[in-house]
Amino acid sequence: MAALLLGAVLLVAQPHFVPSKPQLPQTIIIGVRKGGTRALLEMLSLHPDVAAAENEVHFFDWEEHYSHGLGWYLSQMPPSRPHQLTVEKTPAYFTSPKVPARVHSVNPAMRLLLILRDPSERVLSDYTQVFYNHLQKHKPYPSIEEFLVRDGRLNVDYKALNRSLYHVHMQNWLRFFPLRRIHIVDGDRLIRDPFPEIQKVERFLRLAPQINASNFYFNKTKGFYCLRDSGRDRCLHESKGRAHPQVDPKLLHKLHEYFHEPNKKFFQLVGRTFDWH
Repeated sequence: MAALLLGAVLLVAQPHFVPSKPQLPQTIIIGVRKGGTRALLEMLSLHPDVAAAENEVHFFDWEEHYSHGLGWYLSQMPPSRPHQLTVEKTPAYFTSPKVPARVHSVNPAMRLLLILRDPSERVLSDYTQVFYNHLQKHKPYPSIEEFLVRDGRLNVDYKALNRSLYHVHMQNWLRFFPLRRIHIVDGDRLIRDPFPEIQKVERFLRLAPQINASNFYFNKTKGFYCLRDSGRDRCLHESKGRAHPQVDPKLLHKLHEYFHEPNKKFFQLVGRTFDWH
C-alpha cells in the first residue's frame, strides 16, 4: 500500500510525466535495399525525439504480417512519448508494387525516407550480401558474371538489376504520395560525409536540430564513419561496407550503359540529379 501511495504522490508531483507506449510510425524508411537504410536509421536514432523500431518489420509487403492487422504492426513498434517520432525501416517496401497503396490507407500524411545510391554499385552490393550469406552457410554461390551475363548480353531478368530501376518504383509511389512527402537521401554522400545529409533529414521531419557533426567520426580501420552518442562509440555491423567482387571493366561499362537512360528518367521524375555513372 505504501508503494502505491508513493507512486501516486510521484505522479502528482510530476504533472508532465506521460508513460511511454508504442505508436504507429509517422515516418517510414521505405528503401532501397543496400542503399544505406541501416546507417540512416542508426544516425537518425541519435536524435532524442526519434524512437526507431529495431528490426525490419515487413508489415506492408509480407502477406502473413499484413493479415495480422494494425494491432500487430503497433506491437512491433518501440515505446515512445507523445512528442517523439516513431520510425521503422523496411527496404523491400520501395520495390513492392502493393506497398504504396497500403501505406497510404494507414496514413496518407506519412513522411517517407528513401535512400538511394549509384544503381550499379547497389547491384554489386546486392550480390555481395547474398554471396556472403551463402558463404556463412558453407553453400556454393555462382559468380556475379553468371548472374549479369546471359548469351553474351546483360541479363536484364536479374532481380538485382530490377531493384535499381528507381524510376519504375518511384512512379508507383508517386501515384499515392506527392513528392513533398518523400525525402530522397543521397546514400553515396551519406557514406562520404554523413552530417549534411542528416541535417536535411531533420529538416524534412521537422525535428529540432539536435544531431551534431561531433556525433560522427571516421574510423580508419573500417573505412567509414561511425557514431558517437553520449560519449559512447558505435559502428555498423561488420557485414556493412564489405568489398565488392572484382568485375570485368567491360561488364561494369555495360552496367553503367544499361542504367544511363533509367537514371535520366528518374532525375526528371524527382527534379534532381545525382552523381551516378
